[in-house]
Amino acid sequence: MNKNQFLSEIERHLSRLPNDEKDDILQDYEEYFSIGIEEGKTETEIATSLGSPKQLAKELLANYHIEKMETTTTTRNMFRAVWAVIGLGFVNLVIVLGPFLVVLSFLLAGWITGVAGVLSPLLVIVNTIVNPDIFEWYDVFFSLAFCGIGLFILIGMYYASNGVKNVFLRYLKFNLSIVKGGTNHG
Repeated sequence: MNKNQFLSEIERHLSRLPNDEKDDILQDYEEYFSIGIEEGKTETEIATSLGSPKQLAKELLANYHIEKMETTTTTRNMFRAVWAVIGLGFVNLVIVLGPFLVVLSFLLAGWITGVAGVLSPLLVIVNTIVNPDIFEWYDVFFSLAFCGIGLFILIGMYYASNGVKNVFLRYLKFNLSIVKGGTNHG
C-alpha cells in the first residue's frame, strides 16, 4: 500500500470526524511519510509499520470521542465514546459495555427513586382529590418525609453521576491504551 492509498483509506474511515480534525490527522500522517522517505524507507514499508488504516481510524475516533467527552460532558458524548471504544474490538463489547450498562442502570434507578420521593406529596394530593374518603394525615407526613429523602437522594445522585463519569472516562482511556499496546501509550 502506498502513501496515497493509505491516506485515502484512513480518510474514508474518519469520515465521521469534523473536517478540521480530519485534516490535522491526515497532515500528521503525511509528515510521517515524509520523514520516513527522508530516512530511506519506501512508502510501502512506512504504511506497513503504521498498521491497518481501519484499526488506526478506530483508535483515532475513540481518542477523539474520549477527548470530546472530557471537554463537553453530555450523555451523547459519553455514549459516543463508549461505542467508539467498543468498536476497537469484540472483547470490548463485554469489557466496556457490560460495566457501562450496570453502572448506568444503578444511576437511572437512583435518579428515578429520588424523583419519585420528591413527587410523593403531589401524588398524595392527587389521591386526595380522586378519593377524598380515604384521606389520612399520616399519608401527608410520610410523603413529606419521602420528599426530603428524595431531595437527599437527588443531591447524592448528582455527585455520584459526576464521579461515575470521571471514573468511567479514566476506564475508557485505560482500555484504549491497552488496545494500543500497553499502558505506556495512553
